[in-house]
This record gives sequence, C-alpha cells and structure tokens, in this order.
Amino acid sequence: MIQLAPSILSADFSNLLEDIKQVERAGAHLLHIDVMDGHFVPNISIGPLIVESLEGKTTIPFDVHLMIENADQYVEKFSTSNTKFITVHAEACVHLNRTIQVIKSLGHKVGVSLNPSTPIDCLDYVWNEIDMVLIMSVNPGFGGQSFIPDMFTKISDVKRVIDSRGLNIDIEVDGGIKLDNVREVINAGANVIVAGSAIFGAKDVYENTNRFLEAMK
Repeated sequence: MIQLAPSILSADFSNLLEDIKQVERAGAHLLHIDVMDGHFVPNISIGPLIVESLEGKTTIPFDVHLMIENADQYVEKFSTSNTKFITVHAEACVHLNRTIQVIKSLGHKVGVSLNPSTPIDCLDYVWNEIDMVLIMSVNPGFGGQSFIPDMFTKISDVKRVIDSRGLNIDIEVDGGIKLDNVREVINAGANVIVAGSAIFGAKDVYENTNRFLEAMK
C-alpha cells in the first residue's frame, strides 16, 4: 500500500490543528512529525509538548522522526496513543540495536533513517529488527530543499535488499518530493511518501493533499 505522510514541519503553526484536519479530511495515512535538536541537524523544531498536545485530536497515526542525539533519553516522551512509528537516525545512535529495542518496548513500530551519504550496509545487522527504512533525499534540517537525484538509486538498492531477504519493511522517502517527481520515487521502490512544503505550502491544503493522493495511485 502506498501511503502519504504530510510533514507538519511545513504547516502553519499558528493554525496547526486546522492544517492537520485538512490532510486528515483528504485521507492522509500518516502524520510525519520532524523533531530536531539543533545538534544532530542545524535546526530546532518541535518537542514532546506539541506532540502530547496533538494526542487524541486527530485520527491520523503519528510518524515521529527523531533527528536528535541521545535518542534513548527521549523516545518515551514521544510515545502517545497516536504514535505508530518512531524513527531514529543510524548516524546518531551509538547503540542502534538497543535504541530499536527501547522503541519496541513501548509498543511502536521502528524506523531507521539514513542521511543521503550514509551507505545502506549500516543496516546489515538490524534488518530483521526494523519495520521501516527512511531514506533522506535531502540533507536533513530544513524544509523546501530539492530532491537529490542519486537517491533514486539508493531507494532501489534498499528495495532490492528487502526483497532478497523476504522481509516486510516499508520504504519511506523524505525530502524534495513534489507532484512532478512523486511517481518516480514510488517507481524506484518507496511506499511511504513524506511531503511538507509541497502540501502545506499550498493555499488549499485539502485540495493539494488530494492531488498528491491521486498522483500516487
């Protein structure tokens, strides 16, 4: 199943819940929540208080993307009844297997994210432990960047490994996805699409979400 995960990093934070309701009404599958600490990435975004405040306010499951150092210390703070995925960065986790087990112990699905230049073989000893690979198709930290073309090959490589091992792992792609390249991303092997400014930057968030869902069919 191809799923759309609008990223609230690009939403209007003065009108956040209404923006979320628009993508919910249109039928978005996940709500992508980018958490940045100003250390692992050069930006600071939302923290656990905002995530807690959204709990129970929407029916869309949370797809929490932790772009932070020392993730083990904070994972529990992003564990809500809405939380489906918690994704951490392979580059930021000294003991990745332990972090994966912490997420699992909270009852959530586990994602591991790879920056554009990170090779996929860093997942060689955790493939059987994870539910999703998040491929960053821009360097993380800021919305509105352009898709890095080499990531099409990386998506295909991840898909090939998953298929060769007979695993059921989602491939999520985040960064620079627009209406004009979303099909190419899906054709490369992705089945979870993150879109931020391409959805929330539009005047009509509801209509633009519909356009994405239509383009993804």
